Amino acid sequence: MCKINITSKLLHFKQPAGTSRGVYRTRKSYYVTVFDTAAPSVKGVGECATLPDLSCDAMPDADYERLLRQFCNEVERTGKIDYEAMRPYPSMLFGLETALKQYERGGSLDFFDTPFGKGKEGIPINGLVWMGTFDEMFERLEEKLKAGFHCVKLKIGAIDFAKELELIKHIREAFTKDQIELRVDANGGFTSAEAMDRLEALAKYDIHSIEQPIRQHQWRQMATLCQNTPLPIALDEELIGVNDLNEKQHLLDTIKPQYIILKPSLHGGMMGTREWIKLANERNIGSWITSALESNVGLNAIAQLAADIYGFNIILPQGLGTGQLFTDNIPMPLEIRGEKLYLIENGELPA
Repeated sequence: MCKINITSKLLHFKQPAGTSRGVYRTRKSYYVTVFDTAAPSVKGVGECATLPDLSCDAMPDADYERLLRQFCNEVERTGKIDYEAMRPYPSMLFGLETALKQYERGGSLDFFDTPFGKGKEGIPINGLVWMGTFDEMFERLEEKLKAGFHCVKLKIGAIDFAKELELIKHIREAFTKDQIELRVDANGGFTSAEAMDRLEALAKYDIHSIEQPIRQHQWRQMATLCQNTPLPIALDEELIGVNDLNEKQHLLDTIKPQYIILKPSLHGGMMGTREWIKLANERNIGSWITSALESNVGLNAIAQLAADIYGFNIILPQGLGTGQLFTDNIPMPLEIRGEKLYLIENGELPA
């Protein structure tokens, strides 16, 4: 008989993680563990975690725990996930999907039988530079470049935009777009009135793309930006809470972005992520997958999903470099070597 236990852990960031929405110092995650009472050594563990003021299923801890327990009870009773009932709760859905997938695979971290899951292939990832003072961001950027990253994502929108442009200009004076691919993430930090001027200023420096330039729920304004932008726009926060299939189609057909970025715990779990990417592919909209500040449990699941969706030899860097953010992360055999993330379940990296 399938049983599910729920535990929780408060994770602590090594350094404050700044976005235009605020600064994260801790992160609470819930963990669902699936096992069979007749063979308890075989387990599957999934992570359920929301981001305050961002996740569509964020709620007080007591309410979250009660609802998560109800969904776990239903899975115990039926042996399967009620996907339609869980659409509004992507973080819970993602955790249960992860736990059941690992359990079905006999406890293996290789969820989808991929070269990445077998430790034979790494996934290219971008380096992430959090917001801070100019000097802090410059120092963090240099660390990523020394580590071997060729794609770097800068969080912008919190310090003076002129200073952020100065940082980007300095990067471009030292490195061409062929040497360093630059992505920027405004986290909705620009106003609609100033957004186009700022996009034009950024476009001078060969930016690969900008994530969520203005706050979500402004479809008309975002559609106008996407139609006239001098650099590609990627939707991220805009997708949060859009859980119905018809509404997803309506959003993509209305805004017509150049890219969408999928975070399974925010955008519908594994099922919802696959749904978004299928719809995007049908409309020639590009995509990549990123983590949403999960611990290594969630990070591994997201990496496994990316390897399954995008197949062999992934070219576009994914946003999976967040495993080093916490002082007390859950140990897992994930390792960044150069600009690739590897699973080293047998303790060895490919030659």
